[in-house]
Amino acid sequence: QVQLVESGGGLVQAGGSLRLSCAASRSIFSINRMGWYRQAPGKQREFVAGIGSGDSTNYADSVKGRFTISRDNAKNTMYLQMNSLKPEDTAVYYCDAFIEGRFYWGQGTQVTVSS
Repeated sequence: QVQLVESGGGLVQAGGSLRLSCAASRSIFSINRMGWYRQAPGKQREFVAGIGSGDSTNYADSVKGRFTISRDNAKNTMYLQMNSLKPEDTAVYYCDAFIEGRFYWGQGTQVTVSS
């Protein structure tokens, strides 16, 4: 079991950058898979980026080359560096962890990109 808390969201102009953090209540060293999802108003939650325990990563096509996912096991924290933000990146961003067959989610952090 784990509790996840996202932070770092906010309002930014198009072309700007933000770094989201996802702090876990326990060690993330043994968590094989963690990731970021987002949900825009009126839309379904969608995958953004994922990272494995060996630091393998994968990204949605819409964010490749602009977003970077990383994890710091010593700080029990996962990050999402978002550069070249676009208005269509506006959404609530959630982090998740997949542990023993179950998904755990944070409460989300709002990202708003103005044009």
